Amino acid sequence: MKIGFGCDHAAIDLKNEMIDYMVQKGYECIDYGTNYDETGEIIKCDYPDKGRQVGEAVVSGEVDYGVIICGTGIGISMAANKVPGVRAAVCSEPYSARLTKQHNNANIIAFGARVVGSELAKMILDEFFNAEFEGGRHQRRVDMISDIEKKYNK
Repeated sequence: MKIGFGCDHAAIDLKNEMIDYMVQKGYECIDYGTNYDETGEIIKCDYPDKGRQVGEAVVSGEVDYGVIICGTGIGISMAANKVPGVRAAVCSEPYSARLTKQHNNANIIAFGARVVGSELAKMILDEFFNAEFEGGRHQRRVDMISDIEKKYNK
């Protein structure tokens, strides 16, 4: 499975730690930035650009899922959700991370570097990536979300 990671300058260290964690678990990870430059300075960026970039990578099939991180996870997930076909959810604890995959078929998980620490972030990722979409009654609701998206993206 291939996972795309993106963050703004508030979340570089947490993003890099989560990439290392997921690589150790056997996942292929693509880093869409941002990062540090060759002198160790932060490469500043705006979270909407990274949310869009990872969202587009997920929808195009370049990656299977996305992990996006900004200060709170809110702004970057809002940007990603503007990409038709993205279902990004901000989760600050493991239970919601599992349910967003099981019930909402989320394809991007988001969290905030200023909200969760690295150990909690690992638990969030574990729950999200170990969960499977349950389909059934949940598929009808995911289809309803897609119908809303189609109505406004003509």
